[in-house]
Amino acid sequence: MDDRDEFLAWVKGELYDAEFALHNGDSAPRRALWSRNEPVSVLGAWRNAYGQQEIDELFERLGRMFSDCTSYAFELQAYDVIGDAAYTAGLEHSSASVDGEPRTYTLRATQIYRREDGKWKVFHRHGDTVIE
Repeated sequence: MDDRDEFLAWVKGELYDAEFALHNGDSAPRRALWSRNEPVSVLGAWRNAYGQQEIDELFERLGRMFSDCTSYAFELQAYDVIGDAAYTAGLEHSSASVDGEPRTYTLRATQIYRREDGKWKVFHRHGDTVIE
């Protein structure tokens, strides 16, 4: 398996599972996949965060906001691996409760990753709402 195949398997497995868990109110799996090395950043659909403390606060807040995920799909549109760096770009289709209210929405999401100690870690995310 080459680097691209290995990375894609990780995206479709571990990363997908962490995002599904977040939409059910469990932010721990997402946080476990994020780098503990600076810089880290999120330009989010609802809130931005820069640095470890703000990332932790953001993910904890999102975990409290989300529950009852009935559907989560990541429609990967582009990705690449170049050495110890990689990116994904795609659409996240979600149906979950947000602050107790059922919602269905789509986000455009781009993430950047770096390989740390042989494992992929997210260090930047940009997400925004798709306006249809």
